[in-house]
Amino acid sequence: MIMIYCRRFHKPKVMPCERCQELLNYALHRLTLCPFQEGKTTCGKCRIHCYKPEIRQEIQKVMRIVGPKMLLYHPMLAIYHLLDGFRKSAKKSIK
Repeated sequence: MIMIYCRRFHKPKVMPCERCQELLNYALHRLTLCPFQEGKTTCGKCRIHCYKPEIRQEIQKVMRIVGPKMLLYHPMLAIYHLLDGFRKSAKKSIK
């Protein structure tokens, strides 16, 4: 989603632009540290929030703009994301 957003709004010569690459790296890093991993619902429905507030706002902006277009770009990923949204939050205790 970040790549689609970057291509559409930043139009960089090298994909992705520096700021979007930082955002992507941060998001991937936070996902690797998620205590719920495979049993996780979507981040929007998670009971803990792993992102810093300012970065969370940037991610929300990207998802709000690109999310509705995901069925055109990556239909299977969009369907999987939609199904993940129906999952209940994981019951794993956080230490």
